[in-house]
Amino acid sequence: MTQWQNWARTVTAYPARVLRPRSVEELREIVRSAAAAGTTVRAWGSGHSFTATAATADWALDLSDFRGFTDIDLPRRQVTVKAGTCLQELNNSLHVLGLALANLGDIDTQTIAGAISTGTHGTGARLGGLATQVVGLELVQTSGEILRCSAEVNRETFDAARVSLGALGVISTVTLQCVPRFVLAADERPELLEAVLESIDLEVETNDHFEFFMFPYGRRALVKRNNRTDAAPRPLSRVAEFISYDLVENRAFGAVCRLGRVLPATVQPTGRVIDAVLSPRAYRDWSYRVFATPRRVRMVESEYAIPRAALAGVLAELRALYSRLPEPVMFPVEVRFSAADDIWLSPAYGRDTAYVAVHQFEGMSYEKYFHEFEAIARGAEGRPHWGKMHSLDREALADLYPRFRDFTRVRDAVDPDRTFRNVYTDQVLG
Repeated sequence: MTQWQNWARTVTAYPARVLRPRSVEELREIVRSAAAAGTTVRAWGSGHSFTATAATADWALDLSDFRGFTDIDLPRRQVTVKAGTCLQELNNSLHVLGLALANLGDIDTQTIAGAISTGTHGTGARLGGLATQVVGLELVQTSGEILRCSAEVNRETFDAARVSLGALGVISTVTLQCVPRFVLAADERPELLEAVLESIDLEVETNDHFEFFMFPYGRRALVKRNNRTDAAPRPLSRVAEFISYDLVENRAFGAVCRLGRVLPATVQPTGRVIDAVLSPRAYRDWSYRVFATPRRVRMVESEYAIPRAALAGVLAELRALYSRLPEPVMFPVEVRFSAADDIWLSPAYGRDTAYVAVHQFEGMSYEKYFHEFEAIARGAEGRPHWGKMHSLDREALADLYPRFRDFTRVRDAVDPDRTFRNVYTDQVLG
């Protein structure tokens, strides 16, 4: 029996069969056979969701051999890629073609299908999440047929399928709208948290990509401003990159986290030390190298999308929460921003959005923290990130998404027998 585990080790599954298609013909036959056998089938990517979105006890599709370009349209700056293509591989290939994605998240180990299906996003008030850069999809249906959808063809399915949790069929290819490759000027520096909170609206509107990390027991925030520039790249030296990312952000921070797990009383003092030693960093590099950074310290995460106007109140409640928690918190809070979009199950549907993400080091207690955070976010009409930990069910989610019932209507039409269901879609979609 095969054991599957996600990156955070929060979900373990034992699929009855693991199938590894190499061609679209093999993928179509697997899906058709699963439907004929009356079993369910789910695709897994890199396992970077903290929820059970990829888990199954029936047939699992490992798409690690199903990757690469199927079409490149340079005049239109559009590329079509297979579902199992990793973002890191995609970004490198796009760069060679003189292209890039307009916005990315801060992790590039996900597959393209998994990333869009769970609502992966970066930051930028005038930009949407990864799924907003999708201009076409192909879905393998239970009959084995391919359903093509875009803004021009099968529009309703397209609006539902860009963030679909895998519930509308197995994505075979994704067509992406790209932009000419570009350089970002990165400015990362510690600033007093109060000053950051007072200037959020200005910062969000005047920077292409703005985010910050709020430390539970510190007075300062780590602020990141990334802006397009016509200047040539001036990347960090290999030594500086090693010290910043490998040594400090991964090895040293991991060691501090392990100490805090063994001796919880050290968390607040070491948190204040980290706050005090934060240092500025400025460089220029190609966009995909700035957006994504290595993340090797394992943690659990919950993230909610809230209306931007509600951010100040949510952060105030969150800061007041830390003194009431029975267990200390090792990780900072990450705050990012996104433009409103029209994708039915996108957490940013219909409203300019602030994303607030809370984390805890693996092996440390997080249940009380995440429960209280969820209550705060829900009080602001927050919508959970589909790939991050939350407890909401279909009833609660239906009230948060204006097009939720439209999504379930499309699902009923394309998968009436629930061939693509699993325990997570049962929770959130019914």
